Amino acid sequence: MPRYLSHLRRWFAGAFIGAVLLVTGAYFYGRHRVQNALKQVPEKIGLEVKQSATGFTVSKSEQGRTLFTIRAGKAIQFKQGRRAELHDVEIIVYGRDSSRFDRISGSDFEYDQQTGDATAKGDVEIDLEANPSGLTNPDQAPPKDLKNPIHLKTSGLVFNQKTGNAYTRERIDFRLPQVSGSAVGVTYVAASNDLTLRSEVSLAFSGPTAGKVTATNAVIHKNPRVVILANARVQNGTQHSEADAATLYLREDNTIGRVVALGNVRIDSSGTAPSQAQASQLELNMSAQRSTIQTAVLTGDVHFSRTGAEPMEGSAALLRLMFGQNNSVTQARAQDHVHLLRHPSPASANAQDLEVHASTLDMFFNADHQFEHAQASGETQITLQPANAANAGQRTTVSADTFDARFDSAGQLASVHGAPNARIVSQFPKQRDRVSTSDVVDAVFQPGGGIQSIEQQGHLAYVDGERKASGDHARYTPADQVLVLTGSPRVTEGGMSTSARSIRFNRSTGDALAEGDVKTTYSDLKPQAGGALLSASSPIHVTAHSMTVHNGSHVAIYAGNARLWQDANVVQAQSLEFDRDHRSMVAQGTVASNSSPKMLVSTTLVQTDKSGKTTQVAMTSQHLTYADNDRQAHFDGDVVAKSGDITITAQKIDAILQARGSGNQPQGVAGKLDKIIARQQVVITQPGRRAEGELLAYTAAEDKFVLSGGSPSIFDAEHGKITGVSLTFFRHDDRVLVEGNDSSPTITQTQVAR
Repeated sequence: MPRYLSHLRRWFAGAFIGAVLLVTGAYFYGRHRVQNALKQVPEKIGLEVKQSATGFTVSKSEQGRTLFTIRAGKAIQFKQGRRAELHDVEIIVYGRDSSRFDRISGSDFEYDQQTGDATAKGDVEIDLEANPSGLTNPDQAPPKDLKNPIHLKTSGLVFNQKTGNAYTRERIDFRLPQVSGSAVGVTYVAASNDLTLRSEVSLAFSGPTAGKVTATNAVIHKNPRVVILANARVQNGTQHSEADAATLYLREDNTIGRVVALGNVRIDSSGTAPSQAQASQLELNMSAQRSTIQTAVLTGDVHFSRTGAEPMEGSAALLRLMFGQNNSVTQARAQDHVHLLRHPSPASANAQDLEVHASTLDMFFNADHQFEHAQASGETQITLQPANAANAGQRTTVSADTFDARFDSAGQLASVHGAPNARIVSQFPKQRDRVSTSDVVDAVFQPGGGIQSIEQQGHLAYVDGERKASGDHARYTPADQVLVLTGSPRVTEGGMSTSARSIRFNRSTGDALAEGDVKTTYSDLKPQAGGALLSASSPIHVTAHSMTVHNGSHVAIYAGNARLWQDANVVQAQSLEFDRDHRSMVAQGTVASNSSPKMLVSTTLVQTDKSGKTTQVAMTSQHLTYADNDRQAHFDGDVVAKSGDITITAQKIDAILQARGSGNQPQGVAGKLDKIIARQQVVITQPGRRAEGELLAYTAAEDKFVLSGGSPSIFDAEHGKITGVSLTFFRHDDRVLVEGNDSSPTITQTQVAR
């Protein structure tokens, strides 16, 4: 018997924190003390005497320490069948070192010497209590302080002294601080030290971790130290968990170190935001100091979801949860093929679904169990699309190597930071995709709604069909669909390249605005044989303070000291509208004001005389219109044309240019002046000569001026003034042809000697 008692004491001496272990361990411990006591009672009290006895006590001692004491009010042995009865039995087990004070009591026991079975006919009660003071004071006195004894109660217990096996088909109830429970039917196999709770296993916890555990059956193994629950169910407040099987791995002190649940693992949590998790396996690692969870790992086709104001669902191959105080989750990590879909609040005007694909997703929680921040890594992709069905087909996909998401005090997504290798793809129905890449991307979210803004920095590249852009920084606001590029931005589209301090696109209307040191180059031009000023294949350059393009057209409006040139032909104005497809322009000057001086349109043309000498013609006006297909430049308002020593002023001048490659100009040369038609208040001046009229026709090939309208006149410093209906003169000689009217049809030719 001491061997059995020592064996059982070592097996159940530790404190039990696991609910099932508390039940089965306590029951196992108490039951075997009853069984071993029953085995020894006949030997100690001499039941072979075949008579009744009352009021006896039997004790067993070794080396001065009492191991156990058996008290019975009455014992009867029957001659027939070699059976014995014990009544009002109490057994106290002290242990070899007097560190225990375990009490087992029952009203009626029957012992069959032939089979070796000892059977309890009534209830059996067991109280297990540690007695640390017994180590120094082995007087078998009850402990001064009874600290949380384990109490068990059952009936119909059968113990076989030959095999050491025990069982009962009856209910067993147990009670200890913060835990109570029951089971129906218990079997103990001595050879393997396996204890089986056969059915209806139930545990109830009180206190901070109040909850209930049930199982169809449970098996306890000593080597290795494990407890196996079949069809385990856990109810803890608003949380319900279940699995096909759960295995509890015990430490040397019989505390639970690890729990593994297998098969159809499911965790449901109700409340304001009900959640659910499913997996093939769940592993819990417990703290050695307290009965708290350190980590929980779900593996095998993990799915999780949350309903409520902002529903969420996801999946992964593995989900690891880290716990803090009060078994609250502080961190979660999803790994391998992570997929997360978060639905917004329906009340949000700009509600967007958020979908995440990543290799790893780490989520961190604050003390209020709300999202604090999250980190995603490994080919991470975030997709946003409107929750409103009316905007179906719109999609924004953001990808980067890693993402860091921050949440506001209400647990709603506030911002996302992605780096490096950031990439954004925007998709709209029946439109080309818009793609931008950068080193870093930052997205700011509206409370409870969609994206408020997206910013990209570092090596920015943007592609929208033929439109391509680059720079150091970009900011996009979905509300107005405006994209702003800064940091030396450059945009190219259809042979057009523009740089500026900032460039703004409206992706809804197609409008574009460049501001600050704007420079545009139109390249990939084909020569136009029928054109003139802008017909060459050379690049056309434009500079200005700002440039505006409306609705994605090929017409650009340049403002603020705009300057356009191709080869030697130059146009400068306060504002300039240029159509690259038709190679036409409209230039406009400004009038003087208190804040700025008057600015005229300035144009430079070229002309060639009879000898082939090329000279420049500088023209200024308030307004200029030019179309290369008709080779005519129309100057309007205070027009001044200067070439060499001659100046022409008028209110309107039309300059007709030679077709590219025509006449004596070489192939590829453009902008040669052919004719000038000046109207209204025409004045021609050159050293020693001044002519006035209302209409001037100038022919560049002959260097000839024909002045008419409003009594034209010419004044010569030596010969005076000449008038007529029409005056014709030439730049490089003194000939003047004067034509009269019908009443005086004479022609006078005057030669002035020099």
